[in-house]
Amino acid sequence: MRRNEEMKLGLFLRHAGYHEGAWRVPGVPANCGVEIDHYSQVAALAESAGFHFVFLADTPSVLEQDHAHMARVCRNDGFEPITLLSALSSRTQHIGLVATATTTYHQPYHLARMFASLDHLSRGRAGWNIVTSGSKFDSANFGDKELPDYDTRYARAREFVGVVKGLWDTWEDDAFIRDKQSGIFVDTTKLHVLNHRGVHYSVSGPLNIARPPQGYPVLVQAGASEAGMRFGAEVGEVVFTSEPSLENGKRYYAALKEKARALGREDDDLLVMPGIVPIVGRTKEEASQKLERLHSYMHSDVLIGIADLNLGFVTNLRSMNLDSLVPEALPMTNFMQSRQKVLLGQASRQKLTWRQLIRLISDSKGHLMVVGTPDEIADVMVDTFDQRAADGFNVMPVTLPGELKDFVEFVVPELRRRGKFRSGYSGQTLRDNLGLKRPPNPFTQADVRTR
Repeated sequence: MRRNEEMKLGLFLRHAGYHEGAWRVPGVPANCGVEIDHYSQVAALAESAGFHFVFLADTPSVLEQDHAHMARVCRNDGFEPITLLSALSSRTQHIGLVATATTTYHQPYHLARMFASLDHLSRGRAGWNIVTSGSKFDSANFGDKELPDYDTRYARAREFVGVVKGLWDTWEDDAFIRDKQSGIFVDTTKLHVLNHRGVHYSVSGPLNIARPPQGYPVLVQAGASEAGMRFGAEVGEVVFTSEPSLENGKRYYAALKEKARALGREDDDLLVMPGIVPIVGRTKEEASQKLERLHSYMHSDVLIGIADLNLGFVTNLRSMNLDSLVPEALPMTNFMQSRQKVLLGQASRQKLTWRQLIRLISDSKGHLMVVGTPDEIADVMVDTFDQRAADGFNVMPVTLPGELKDFVEFVVPELRRRGKFRSGYSGQTLRDNLGLKRPPNPFTQADVRTR
């Protein structure tokens, strides 16, 4: 499938929806974070529309700094992603299953085994969103006094991913012959023990599960800092971004593809998928009224807490004059540097006050937000795609399942009418459906060259 024909769509599968007030909306189950039937319903709806994958974000900690904020959000009662997607693998047939897992507080062997298992369970539909953990609250849960700095986290992540790939490759694709007649279960001539000894990890191997059906689960990344872009250009196959500005999005897209080309990769080896927060109405007024209803569910403690978090915990908004203009710069954070940069860029372009920026963060957290009719939402998506600021989108419905239903019913048909979205699944695996190559086992390739 050529890039210019059809965009890729993922679903950001978050509890009640992307908006923090979503759990209070009538019709959204209050216990949605730990209700498997809720997730199953939402995943089935996305699958029926032909979405390429569902995606679960995750952090191994509670991120709220104070109880006033913590008391009013539903994020801290939810399933661990690989566990949930393993359950959904038996309730879906085609849609990809992308889980977030940190390289900072896991061991490579654990994640190699878990994602290989998910890929086998789903018959080739797994994806790994590789994150490095940027929260001081994460480090406190794992005995670390201080979070490693950006460069150290990415250096460890680079070695971590190399080890995981090496573990996935230790068995050739046809090593497990399971021949009852001969009594040979595995051909050990097709075993290649890793024996990795690096700066951060020492891992012998081999992995105690066969090579994943996709070779490797699809590798997803979301860094937009300089270190994150280098890492994404090197290892990412799908890269999530947060960029509401079309011109900035075009620059990011071109820069990331150029970095990948410099590493010997082709443009189609890496898909750029910015987040989009669509609110659909039959009229723009109806869509705006939906957003206003969500505003009515938001308490000031949540508004300020979310803003502090997304700006990297370098502000104290409770002590500020909220009607003053946002400064062009804030102290550098060790947590989500790229998100802080995007939000300050928006504030600067639009000359926002703190009060206005707090509302913007509450609504979209810096992602592209479109409140309007199906035509208006499709216009923005197609324009962003055609101008090469995106290969597709990570769709972030503000409520689930309600806003996803409206997107599927009204926006997806409009995208198809314009020839920009597929009518069904074209392959068996997530790689097939995304148009990504299956990585060959390097040991098999070496054997071929020596024969």
